[in-house]
Amino acid sequence: MTPEQLLAPPALPTLRAAVTRLPAYVPGRRGTGLDIAALASNESHYEPLPAATAAVAEAAGTMNRYPDAAAVELRERLARHLGVTAGEVAVGPGSVGVLQQIITGLCDAGDEAIFAWRSFEAYPILVELAGARAVRVPLDEAEGHDLDAMAAAVTDRTKVILLCTPNNPTGVPISHDRVEAFLQAVPSSVLVVIDEAYVEYADAGSGPDSLALYRRYPNVCILRTFSKAYGLAGLRVGYAIATPAIAEGLRRTALPFSVSALAQKAAVASLDAGEEMGERVSLVKQERGRMAAALEAQGWRLQPSQGNFLWIRAGGERLATLVDAFDNAGILVRAYQGDGLRITVADPASNNRVLRLLAAHAA
Repeated sequence: MTPEQLLAPPALPTLRAAVTRLPAYVPGRRGTGLDIAALASNESHYEPLPAATAAVAEAAGTMNRYPDAAAVELRERLARHLGVTAGEVAVGPGSVGVLQQIITGLCDAGDEAIFAWRSFEAYPILVELAGARAVRVPLDEAEGHDLDAMAAAVTDRTKVILLCTPNNPTGVPISHDRVEAFLQAVPSSVLVVIDEAYVEYADAGSGPDSLALYRRYPNVCILRTFSKAYGLAGLRVGYAIATPAIAEGLRRTALPFSVSALAQKAAVASLDAGEEMGERVSLVKQERGRMAAALEAQGWRLQPSQGNFLWIRAGGERLATLVDAFDNAGILVRAYQGDGLRITVADPASNNRVLRLLAAHAA
């Protein structure tokens, strides 16, 4: 060895290039003060359903044991709820966990996944982590998916297309007819994931009948979560509906025991308490409508949201001014650099604070 080699520092482990290039996922900000309104994460602002809380308390006595890795009880309950078989159901730690299983199961290095942008921030992270290429297609002028452009972006390397409806963060849904026309335009070998994290908050008929489309088009995969309307964000449980072959692949790519026994029991109990959950959703939708009407009267231009949040398009100094105003008022909202603000619909008192602030900053 040369003297230079002897003096050189030893080589150390290095991360994959795909990892070092990844943008960090930015979660909604947290606040600890009594006067903080946490409206950045689209969480349910109701306490967990009583049935879910009771199920967790009962299951807590067995937390020294591993959960059912196959989540049989939950998958069978979901199958009855949705009119499918348990073999068509895969579960994971939140819908984002199931999405990682989807990308891992279908994408090799160099393959492509197409999605609208701006949309859910985890999409490019999960795609690029798998070594695949993230293909971002800009939203249309109505803040929704440009399905024609997305169809035109398909190549022979495209393996997955992600449709977020209603879209996060803009709240714009994709109609049933548009999704069906899109499915007819793309190759049947491409898995089309209909991500419906906020479907419970959507008005009937505003988005696609995803189950009907799944039954007609075997390359459809439905992705849903218990984190939003069901109020189980802290327990991490989501699911996919796909053909038995795809669903089996998703179960194989899942991290073993990734959905805790407490989460599985709470999810089953929440499905059984669907009427109570529906009542809570109705209240959120009423508040969403009230806020949207008030903001439009103030002069804000909004797209009709079908999620539990509202989207305000703003950029540059305008966005910075709004973010500072919300911070100073103790209201935590989600800012997307250069694009706008997403504000979770919460309790009436918190929502009124938002309306008063935006009234003072209306154009």
